Amino acid sequence: MVFPAIALGIGGISSFAVSKGLPFYEQLTKPPLSPPNWLFPVVWTALYILMGIGAARVWNKGAPARTAPLILFSLQLLFNALWTVWFFGVGAYLSAFLWLILLIVLIILMIRSFLEVDPLAGKIQIPYLCWCLFAAYLNFGIWLLNRS
Repeated sequence: MVFPAIALGIGGISSFAVSKGLPFYEQLTKPPLSPPNWLFPVVWTALYILMGIGAARVWNKGAPARTAPLILFSLQLLFNALWTVWFFGVGAYLSAFLWLILLIVLIILMIRSFLEVDPLAGKIQIPYLCWCLFAAYLNFGIWLLNRS
C-alpha cells in the first residue's frame, strides 16, 4: 500500500499544476486523437497505482536487487511530476516535450530494471510507457499547433 500511495500522492501534488493551467489548456488547438479532459485523471490514477504495485513488488524482493530499480522509480516519478509543472504550470510546451523524452528514457530504464528483479513488476509498467509515448505525441502536437 505504501508505494501506490506514494505514486498517487505525487500525482495528487502534480494536479495542482494541472488545475492552474487547465483553463488555458482547454483553449489550445489540440492534435487529432486528443482524448477528452475527463479521461486524463482516470488513466493517470490507474497508471500511478500500477507504478506503485510494481515498485512494491520490487521492494519485496529485498536488497541489493531492489536498490537501482527503486532509484529509477523515484527519479522517473520526479520527472513525471516536473513534466506537469513544465506543461501545465509554465506552459513551456517545447521544454515539456523534451523533458517528456527524458522521462520516457527513464521509464524504459525502470521497466528494464524491474524486469530483472520481478518480471511482472516490469510488465505492468508497459501501459505507463505507452501512455507517455502518446502524451509525447499530444505534447509535441500542442507545441506545433500553438506556437506563435
